[in-house]
Amino acid sequence: MSGADTHDRDIDDAELDRLVELDAIETERLERQTDEGAQELRSTRELVLTGAQWPSAEPDQGETMIVNLGPQHPSTHGVLRIMLELDGETLVRSKAVIGYLHTGMEKTAEELMYHQGSTNVTRMDYASPLANELVYSLAVEQLLDAEVPDRAQWIRMLLVELSRIASHLLFQATNGMDLGAVSMMIYGWREREETLRLLEEITGLRMNHNYIRPGGVAADLPDGWQDSVLRVCDLVAAGIDEYDALLTENPIWQERTVGIGTISTQECLALGVTGPILRSTGYAWDLRKEQPYLKYPEVDFDVVYTENGDVFDRYRIRLFEIAESVRIVRQCVEKMPPGDYRVQDRKVTPPPRVRINESMEALIHHFKLFTEGFKVPAGETYTAVESPRGEIGCYLVADGTSKPQRLHIRAPSFYNLQAMGTMVAGTMVADAVAIVSSIDPIMGEVDR
Repeated sequence: MSGADTHDRDIDDAELDRLVELDAIETERLERQTDEGAQELRSTRELVLTGAQWPSAEPDQGETMIVNLGPQHPSTHGVLRIMLELDGETLVRSKAVIGYLHTGMEKTAEELMYHQGSTNVTRMDYASPLANELVYSLAVEQLLDAEVPDRAQWIRMLLVELSRIASHLLFQATNGMDLGAVSMMIYGWREREETLRLLEEITGLRMNHNYIRPGGVAADLPDGWQDSVLRVCDLVAAGIDEYDALLTENPIWQERTVGIGTISTQECLALGVTGPILRSTGYAWDLRKEQPYLKYPEVDFDVVYTENGDVFDRYRIRLFEIAESVRIVRQCVEKMPPGDYRVQDRKVTPPPRVRINESMEALIHHFKLFTEGFKVPAGETYTAVESPRGEIGCYLVADGTSKPQRLHIRAPSFYNLQAMGTMVAGTMVADAVAIVSSIDPIMGEVDR
């Protein structure tokens, strides 16, 4: 071989070594910086053969396996990915991988005027959109120091409780299907469909209503709303009894849920977990009682709680909370006062539509309000309400313009998902599905 050939070969080997080193550096950088790489779950134990007894024959020894649970489909908790570490069929630990929805609603809010905000936030928890609209509107009203009329407050309470019923019915339907009780999917969907039709009759839309707005609600209740609401209450109340008879004493259902996915009050408080999960541990925390808003002090209802903190208790709490919401809705029908359905401050509320055809000033007022928006005094506030999944809060910063400087939502599903790791330890693979379902996460507000 000539000297030139040897020199060329040396250059090639050096270049190859450099490329391999650069590739290793780039791979490490990508794993450190990209979302997917940063969220990888690595095995805590490795299989090492040393000529001794097979390691997996001893407790807590041997190689573990990492598997993915989901994501499957784009609805409810279908866009959630759970990475599981398995020791055989036993779950060692889990990690929730989020970010598949990419909504960016908090950043979007900074480019929307305050009167456009309800259209944005209503799509976060899409199973309970009216709770999103309520907490946002309450935050804006606090900064405006606006006093919402009594009728508007009662209408809001009526609507958010109907929305809570629809959300818990969705849970009953999908939770039953997740655990193999396919009939429950049909029954739960049956009553939920009637509830959504009622919401459409009142707000104009089945979901994502944009009905609760800063200053009140979009429109007054339609004629005949009382009869429609009471009819749905009767249907839902009868459905609760059927769900209870179908599942609660069912031995297969109990085998899949009792003692599965347990969590304590201390663990919930440490993780910021609220809602039915916290109440299933024996801690009766409900913002409608503890930090009352709207007209909740004027209605009679009970906070449902249990003490075992397992999948079964979380199912039963949501079942009985439907009954309590029906109870509140009936009282709303009985006590609904007359009056305005929104504030009459012309700096916030547009003129009546009939006036636009009669007055040039009213037309100009309407035009300026919807093109320039209303200005909110500089300041910051935090407001929280009890959504079907727990405490949903709105931190709002105003700078004196017609758009928020900053909006942040304290989403209960985001915090509740952290409990997954505590709940799954020591359970079986099949239990992971039951546990995720019992958390009832809505990924729209997690990936907001």
